[in-house]
Amino acid sequence: MTTTVNPVRPPAPGRTLTRWSAWGLALLLPSVLAAAIAALSTYQGTRCAEYNECPRIPGALVHGSLVTAVVAGLAALVWPRRRWTGARAWTVVLQWSAQVLLVLLILGYGS
Repeated sequence: MTTTVNPVRPPAPGRTLTRWSAWGLALLLPSVLAAAIAALSTYQGTRCAEYNECPRIPGALVHGSLVTAVVAGLAALVWPRRRWTGARAWTVVLQWSAQVLLVLLILGYGS
């Protein structure tokens, strides 16, 4: 009986960044919807929905963080894994930071 030893290959560089970026893009819509539901379930959010007494949040900030999260996520996904790994890591950090800012802005809308 012969056995073959399969050496364990280390994961390709950048695979973790690809996973983080893909998870960020996959969780963008559910996190925005959950934040909107949470914001509308507060007293201020209910008054906003019923009587149109909504606090002002700059629309450019909300739209800018949404666009930044999507563009940075897509850039990190299509970026070659072996080239400029440090810059790609910062792109993923930018994506998640913009996504967290977007959710916090939506949650702040209801308070």
